[in-house]
Formats: sequence, structure tokens, C-alpha cells
Amino acid sequence: MDNRKQDLSSYRLSQAEDSIKVAQMSYDNALFKDSINRSYYATFYAIKAVLALEEIDFKRHKDVMGYFNKEYVAKEIFPRELGRRIGILQRIIIQ
Repeated sequence: MDNRKQDLSSYRLSQAEDSIKVAQMSYDNALFKDSINRSYYATFYAIKAVLALEEIDFKRHKDVMGYFNKEYVAKEIFPRELGRRIGILQRIIIQ
């Protein structure tokens, strides 16, 4: 595998890990909106890490999520339950 793809994927996964840590700290301090926001970004960065391995990128969040759902969840590479949970998180963020 191309090292650049792997490096970008690892970097994005690191962003996801950092975001989930901040989400947990926010939750622990009753900063629930911030926790939800950071949880969304953790998910977003993790999905972008997967897409980096395929050399796929999008500018808009909805395009990233839509592609992931179409190419990974619908084809059951990732479980449908994950797709449902991501959808719930997206709807909460949009509100």
C-alpha cells in the first residue's frame, strides 16, 4: 500500500481518537452539546480515514457520509447498525 495513503489514514484516525477523548471529557463535565459535537467529528474523521485508503475525498460532510453509507454500509462492509447510528448522530448535529 502507498505510504502516503496509509499516513493520511493514520493521521485522520489520530484526529478521531483525539476527538473522542475530548467528547468523553466534555461528557464527564456535563457539556453534552460539546460531547455530541466531538463525537460527530470523531466519527467523521474515522470515516475519512477509511476513505483515505481508497484515495477518495469530498469537501462536504454530507458527501463523505453519503459515500460511506452507499459504498460501505449498503454493501455490508460495515454493519447497517453503524449506518443507523451515524444517521442519528448526523440528525442531532444538524438540529
